[in-house]
Amino acid sequence: MNDQAGPAGQAHPGGDEPEAAAPNTRETEATADADALAKMEDLWRRALADADNVRKRAVRDGAQLRAQERAAVSLAWLPILDNLELALAHALSDGDPLADGVAAIRSQAIDTLARLGFPRIDAENVPFDPRIHEVVSVSETDEVPPGTVLAVLRPGYGGPDSTLRPASVVVSRAVSADRG
Repeated sequence: MNDQAGPAGQAHPGGDEPEAAAPNTRETEATADADALAKMEDLWRRALADADNVRKRAVRDGAQLRAQERAAVSLAWLPILDNLELALAHALSDGDPLADGVAAIRSQAIDTLARLGFPRIDAENVPFDPRIHEVVSVSETDEVPPGTVLAVLRPGYGGPDSTLRPASVVVSRAVSADRG
């Protein structure tokens, strides 16, 4: 029997083989551990990136939802504002305290809509912009360039990027030559 015994008391012929095999096994195990660690680090980084993307999406979706709700509530108030303007148009006198109170409420409503991101669109003698204006009538004239807003029939609210309601306007058109 061989004098050199293995871990379980078994003899190993050649004597040096168990010691020679151990470094190869250790290198293989170290390589496998390094590969497993690299895979775990990759999974960890991917999970962090996914979590960051979810966070960014939640922030973006939340902001979009708040903007949609702000627009929906503002849109619901437009008929009330229109009725305040109708009441003022039919007021008996300018010095009437009731009419002055209604005018103050109307101004407050217009200011509130502007703070919510929907300023009033009621400018005349400006170029027509299809993002904020809706043409309801066209008038021929040579006094202003074609495509100029001559009158605002119903004010709009918003801006070029987010229009709550476009302004209903009368737009100029050049006088036709065949009308003379």
